Amino acid sequence: MSDVQVKQGHPNGLWILFMSEMWERFCYYGMRTLLTLYLVKSLMKGDADASLIYGAYTALVYAAPVLGGRMADKFLGYRYAIVLGAILMSIGEFLIIVDASEFWLLAGMGGIIIGNGYFKANISTIVGKLYEDGDPRRDSGFTIFYIGINVGALLATTVVAYVGETYGFHYGFGLAGIGMLLGGFIFWSGREKYGHAPGVDIPEAGRKKSIAGLSNVALITIGSVAAIPLCFFLIYQNQIMDYLLLALFAYVAYNLISTGAKDGKVWRDRMIALVIFMLINITFWACFEQAGTSLTLYADRNVDRMVFGWLMPASMTQFFNPFFIVTFGSIFSVMWIKLSEIGRNPSIPLKFAFGILQLGAGFLVTLVAVNFAEDYKVPLLTLVLLYMLHTTGELFLSPIGLSMVTKLAPKNIAGTAMGGWFLSFAIANFVAGKIAAMTGIEEGGSGGEVADLGAQLEQYTSIFGNIGYVLVGFAILIILLRKPLNKLMHGVV
Repeated sequence: MSDVQVKQGHPNGLWILFMSEMWERFCYYGMRTLLTLYLVKSLMKGDADASLIYGAYTALVYAAPVLGGRMADKFLGYRYAIVLGAILMSIGEFLIIVDASEFWLLAGMGGIIIGNGYFKANISTIVGKLYEDGDPRRDSGFTIFYIGINVGALLATTVVAYVGETYGFHYGFGLAGIGMLLGGFIFWSGREKYGHAPGVDIPEAGRKKSIAGLSNVALITIGSVAAIPLCFFLIYQNQIMDYLLLALFAYVAYNLISTGAKDGKVWRDRMIALVIFMLINITFWACFEQAGTSLTLYADRNVDRMVFGWLMPASMTQFFNPFFIVTFGSIFSVMWIKLSEIGRNPSIPLKFAFGILQLGAGFLVTLVAVNFAEDYKVPLLTLVLLYMLHTTGELFLSPIGLSMVTKLAPKNIAGTAMGGWFLSFAIANFVAGKIAAMTGIEEGGSGGEVADLGAQLEQYTSIFGNIGYVLVGFAILIILLRKPLNKLMHGVV
C-alpha cells in the first residue's frame, strides 16, 4: 500500500490488530460475563463476597499492564509481549474448567491477569504507533479499533453467555479460551502488516544474557509464569488490594510527572493532565463496571427478561453495551473527523464530561423504571435504555482516552503511560466491586436466590439513583474546569 493510499484510509496493520483484539476481548468478556453468576450460583458465594472477588480480579487484570507495558518498552518488544500474553490467557481459561472449585478458578484468573498485562497495553500502543504525530486519522483509527473490542464483547455476551448459562459454565469458559488461541494466531500470522511500527521487535536489552546465561526475555517469561500464584493470593486476600493499588497509583503518577519534567515544562504539564484524566477515568469506570456485577444480578432478580416467550439469560443482558458500541461506533468515528474539519470538535475535557453526564443519565433511568415494575420486576427496556446511554457515554470517553495517552506521552515512555492509563481502570474496577457489594441483600449459600424481591429492588433503585446524581454533578464540575485542563495539555486535542 502506498503512502497516498495509507493517508486516505488506514494502515493495513490496523485490521490485524482489530481482529486480534476482537478475539482477546471475546476471551476476557466471556470470562467476565459469567463470573459473578458462577461465583453466586455454582460456588455459592454471597453478593458481597462475589463482588469483591470480581472487583479484585478485574482490578488486577487492568493493573497488570503497568508492568506489561514497561517490560515491553524496555525488554520484550511489543510483538513478543502480546504473543506471551495470548498464551498465558488461554492457559488461564483452560485451568478454570479443570474443576468447579475456587482453587482452579483463582489459578485460572492468575493466568488471565498476567497474560492480559502483556496483551492489552501493548496492542493499543502499536495502534498508536501506526500513525505519525498529528495524523488526523488517529482518533478515527482508535475508534475503529474500539469497535473490534466490542465485536469481541458482543460475541462473548451472546455466544459465551448463552452457552455458559444453558449448557454449563465450564463450556462457556472453554469457549473463551479457544477464542484467545485464535486471537494469538491472527496476531502472529499477520506480523508483517504492523512490523514497521517502532518498538515491535525485541530490543537489545532483552537479548542481553543475564542470570544463569539466560536472556532477559527468558527470565521475564519464567517470572511471569511464577507470578500466577501471587495473583491467586491477592484475589483471595483482596483487602490487601486497597493499599497495593493506592501505592501503584502514587508510584505511576510520580514516575510520569517526573519523567515529563526532565523534558521540560510542556511535557511536565501534559503528564499532570494525564494523571488528572486518570482520576476522571476512575470515576467513570467505577460506575460503568457495575455491568458485570450489580447490574447482572439486578437483571437476574428484578428485570422481566421474557422476550416473546423466551427467557433471556441474565448474563446476556450485558450484550446491549457492545451491541450499541458496534451500532454507533462507526458513526462516532466519522463524526470526530467531520467535526474537526469544521472546527467544532469538542475538547478532550468536554468529551469526558459529556460521557460522564450520559453515564449518570443511564443510572437515573432506574428511578423511572421502578414505577413500571410488576411483581418487583422492571421492564427489560430499562436495561436497553440504561446501556444505550452508558454506551454513548463510553464512546465520548474511552477510545478518546486511548488516543489521548498516545498524544500526551513522550515516545520513550509510551508503553509505560499506556500501562498507567490501564491502572486507572484497575482502580475503577476494584472500587466498582466495593460499590456492587453494597447493592445485594442475600447471603452466601443460597445460590443467588433472594427471599424479598421488593426489598432488593428498593436497594438497587436507591443506590443506582444516587450514583446517577453524583455523576451528573461531577460532569458539571469538569465542564467548569475545562479551560485549566486544556491549558495543561499545551495544544493536544
